[in-house]
Amino acid sequence: MTTISQQLAHELNASQQQVVAATKLLDEGATVPFIARYRKEVTGGLDDTQLRLLEQRLGYLRELNERREFILNTINEQGKLSDALASDIQSAQSKTELEDLYLPYKPKRRTKGQIAIEAGLAPLAETLYSNNDLDPNVTARDFINTQAGIADEKAALDGAKFILMERFAEDAKLLAKLRAHLKQHAFIESKLIAGKEKEASKYQDYFAHSELLSKVPSHRALAMLRARNEGFINLELNPDPQSESPHEVCSNMIAQHFKLDTQNNANSAWLLTVVQWTWKVKLKLHLENEFLASMREKAETAAIDVFAKNLKDLLMAAPAGAKTTLGLDPGLRTGVKVAVVDQTGKLLATNTIFPHAPQNHWEKSLRTLAQICRQHKVELVAIGNGTGSRETDKLVAELIKAESDLKLNKIVVSEAGASVYSASEFAANEFPDLDVSLRGAVSIARRLQDPLAELVKIEPKSIGVGQYQHDVSQSQLGQSLVAVVEDCVNAVGVNVNMASVPLLTRVSGLNKTLAQNIVRFRDEHGVFNSRTELKKVERLGPKAFEQAAGFLRINQGKDPLDASAVHPEAYSVVKKMAQSSQVEVAALIGNSEVLKALNPGDFTSEEFGVPTITDIIGELDKPGRDPRPEFKTASFKEGVEKVSDLKPGMILEGVVSNVANFGAFVDVGVHQDGLVHISAITNKFISDPREVVKAGDIVKVKVLEVDASRNRISFTMRLNDDLPAPQSKGQSAPAKKSGHHAASKPARAKKEMPNPAFGNAFADAFAKAKTKK
Repeated sequence: MTTISQQLAHELNASQQQVVAATKLLDEGATVPFIARYRKEVTGGLDDTQLRLLEQRLGYLRELNERREFILNTINEQGKLSDALASDIQSAQSKTELEDLYLPYKPKRRTKGQIAIEAGLAPLAETLYSNNDLDPNVTARDFINTQAGIADEKAALDGAKFILMERFAEDAKLLAKLRAHLKQHAFIESKLIAGKEKEASKYQDYFAHSELLSKVPSHRALAMLRARNEGFINLELNPDPQSESPHEVCSNMIAQHFKLDTQNNANSAWLLTVVQWTWKVKLKLHLENEFLASMREKAETAAIDVFAKNLKDLLMAAPAGAKTTLGLDPGLRTGVKVAVVDQTGKLLATNTIFPHAPQNHWEKSLRTLAQICRQHKVELVAIGNGTGSRETDKLVAELIKAESDLKLNKIVVSEAGASVYSASEFAANEFPDLDVSLRGAVSIARRLQDPLAELVKIEPKSIGVGQYQHDVSQSQLGQSLVAVVEDCVNAVGVNVNMASVPLLTRVSGLNKTLAQNIVRFRDEHGVFNSRTELKKVERLGPKAFEQAAGFLRINQGKDPLDASAVHPEAYSVVKKMAQSSQVEVAALIGNSEVLKALNPGDFTSEEFGVPTITDIIGELDKPGRDPRPEFKTASFKEGVEKVSDLKPGMILEGVVSNVANFGAFVDVGVHQDGLVHISAITNKFISDPREVVKAGDIVKVKVLEVDASRNRISFTMRLNDDLPAPQSKGQSAPAKKSGHHAASKPARAKKEMPNPAFGNAFADAFAKAKTKK
């Protein structure tokens, strides 16, 4: 039997020694960010991606082994555990394979087969199974037993049939053969439920759809499953569309597996009935549900991966930095909410202005904003991208032009999740006397200063950068997103003297209680002057300190190393470097010339190897460096404020708001993101849009098609692309090789995607998710 460490080593393309070492650290309570950064010698340099996969698979394989032991013990207690069966169970590599082997021995309610065995029909079933030359009706006469409920030959044969059906359906090797066939050849077919045409219009691509099950992309799988769950379509597996009688293929596989002659002997007709019933009654629905569940699981995994990658890109977006910022939460009838925060994010002032209809206090609003900006020396203006955003952007543009001496810069930022933060317990505790709507303006200002520090206050699922996020496993999604946030926070590092409780909670080794204790200590005793002072925080013990210290920064503290990513456990190494270079530690930091002259091998020990020493030298060269990119903003085109303003052929600058498997959504400032289909992102073939773009990127796009009535926009990033041929009124643009196949044409689906702008259920779902307040 392959051990867990051996299997993980194979999956991670690592050595067993690396896996064992990493597993030991995880079991001891070490976090993935800590292990990836500060225990490279121990794990042989496993990175955070490998460690996350190891952590996930370790849990699965341990559960598998626990289940394996339970099954072995249960079958052994029944006295039915043969050496061959034990060997098969020991070598099972998945829960499905394990459960197949356990199925015949699994305690279950009384079945028709068991009732037939109790009635004495097992010998009849065995006789007819092993002897094809017997006449079933004649043979069954000897088993008529009215006291046992066997009144005639038919009742006896039915009982024998149920016995064999259950035996066949519980054969693990047969199930493996059928699964292998379905995995390779089965098509998934969707059909509209009669009378649902109008209600299900957004799912029209799936009214008569068929494609190879193994090739269904995640967004189409989730769209079909959602349509089925909403009662619009039926889904069914076709075992082999190339066959005129596809279900006979599986029946024949059953007959061949058990070496049954269903054609030329006396009881062939009866055996054929047994085989057909085994497939239709026992196995078809079971395997269909299993494969649909597997399709959902794979689609969910892919969708969660998309969400996680987009979230990472959003969290790691460039910060504008420590500048006094004016946050504007746009609104029309309810007014524009105004909040000013200083360089540290501290709230300075709030207000509400009404520049738009119906009040139309334009000039008054300009005077109010000018006074606020002048009073608080505002440098940046953050404008939320919700309803009224373009109108408010125009207002600020006029302010900048009229008050040029203020030297303001305006940026439109995503306000996704701002309303969630506003109504959160944390926001209520932070601003108990502030109106909920004004809290949103504070969040908008802060997320421009530092997206990561502000977005960690929001439940990751509420940020809304996923595809079909409400259709996937919420627990699995939550775990994945929490891991992303944790990795991002620790990659950047946290200023312990400024960080909020939510931000500190995400630091390696800390939890909400410890984060609250750190903030309470800071409030009571003033700022931390050294990392060692963290040990005075209530309940922050040696293990938590070990895990967290390297990720917590203290600027202008007693020890200059406390502002770097060098772990306190390695300070002695830096001191040796300084002594070797004949300079003070403070003079060593940032001194590229001296640092380049150091040989990492000269400072290694049993505890610190070359990888760690190399990391330390790199950190000393650029202490506390931020891995996030330089701050840049997009310039939206003047006069293009709503979907109807867009015209085919326009070239616009925009921000990538979301990336899905089939393309990227781009915000050009019209309150509705447009889709750049994967085929229109670049001139070369790509299998994943993220090879070229990611959330937050600033890109130029050309407008291809606009459907203002449905809020559908199609862009291309290939600016030399020709525009589509005009369509007659009311006619949708033809699909570009949609990959959808009518049920009557079961050709294998190719790697093709939905229409760039139209006929895509995900675009509807995304449009709803992006609807602004």
